[in-house]
Amino acid sequence: MKKSILVTGGAGFIGSNYINFKVNDPEVRIINLDKLTYAADINNINVNDAYNYHFIKGDICDADLITKIFEEYNIDTVVHFAAESHVDNSITGPKAFIETNIVGTFNLLQTAYQLWMEGPNQYNPDYKNARFLHVSTDEVYGTLGKTGLFTENTPYAPNSPYSASKASSDMLVRSYFHTYGLPVVTTNCSNNYGPKQHDEKLIPTIIRKAINEEEIPIYGDGKNIRDWLYVEDHCKGIDLALNKGTVGETYNIGGKNERENIYIASTICTILDRVHPRNNNKKYEELITYVTDRPGHDFRYAIDASKIENDLGWKAKENFETGIEKTISWYLKKYHKD
Repeated sequence: MKKSILVTGGAGFIGSNYINFKVNDPEVRIINLDKLTYAADINNINVNDAYNYHFIKGDICDADLITKIFEEYNIDTVVHFAAESHVDNSITGPKAFIETNIVGTFNLLQTAYQLWMEGPNQYNPDYKNARFLHVSTDEVYGTLGKTGLFTENTPYAPNSPYSASKASSDMLVRSYFHTYGLPVVTTNCSNNYGPKQHDEKLIPTIIRKAINEEEIPIYGDGKNIRDWLYVEDHCKGIDLALNKGTVGETYNIGGKNERENIYIASTICTILDRVHPRNNNKKYEELITYVTDRPGHDFRYAIDASKIENDLGWKAKENFETGIEKTISWYLKKYHKD
C-alpha cells in the first residue's frame, strides 16, 4: 500500500527540494499543502504532472482544511516544513511566526492524533505505520562560543522570536509523543543552502547583489559562524529519519561546514571573479560592506550529526566548497539571463 504523504510548505526552499527528490518514488503519493506566501514559488517544484502528486493552496492555521485533507487523502505520513523562517522578519513582525509555527503545528498534530489514534497510546489499526516528521532548526539551541557543538541533548535557549516559535513547536511535537504516543520524529538542521532558496537569505543575497553591482551587506564584523548544509543532503537525511528513525527521537542534521559569514561572502566573490567577471575588471569583493548588526545576533551555530550518522547511516555528500559551486551556477542562471 502506498504511503500518502502530506508535505507542508512544499513550495518553499527545502520543501520543494524534498518533493523533487521524493516524487519519483512509486510507493508514495504526495499531497503538497502550501499557502504560497512571498517565500514560496510553485515553480520550484519539477514534478512534470506526476500522477502521484497533488497541490493544495492553503494555510496550516486553517484547522478545518487540515482535517478535510487528512480525511480525503487518507494521510498516514506528514513531513512538516511549513514555517515562517526569516529571523529579521520575526524581529519586525513576530505575530505571523507565532501563528504559523506554533498554532499551525498544533493543528497538524491534533488532526493526526484524531485520525491515527483511538486514544492515548492506542493506534488505529489502519494507521499503525503512520509517521509525523517535524523539521526544525539548530537555532532553538541558542548560541555557541568558539568551541562546542549542538547535540540532541543541548538545552533549548532560543534568542529570537523565530527560534522561540520553532522551539515551541518542537515542544508541542515532543508532548504529543509523550502524552498520546503519536509517532513523531524531529530533525534539527543547520543553515541550508542550494538551489531554490528565497532571495532574502544570505547566500542568494550575496550572489544577487554582486552581479547587480550593488553593495553586499554583511552584518557586524562578519565573524558570525554558521554550519552550512547543502539542501539535497538535508533532504536525504529527512527521508532517512522519516523511514528509519526511532519514534520519539530527535536527529540533528549538520554539514560539518563551519564558516564565518565574511568567508562565505569572500568565497562567493572569488568564484564569481572566475566564472562571471565584472565588466570593469574589478574584484567583486570590493562590493562587500559592513552594516549594523542584527539585534540578538547569535555568534555561532555548529551541529554534532554523529547520531544520525551512526544510527541511520546518513552522511553529507557535499562540503561547502563543492556545494557553493553548484549553488552559484544555479543562481547565475536565475539572476543573469543574457
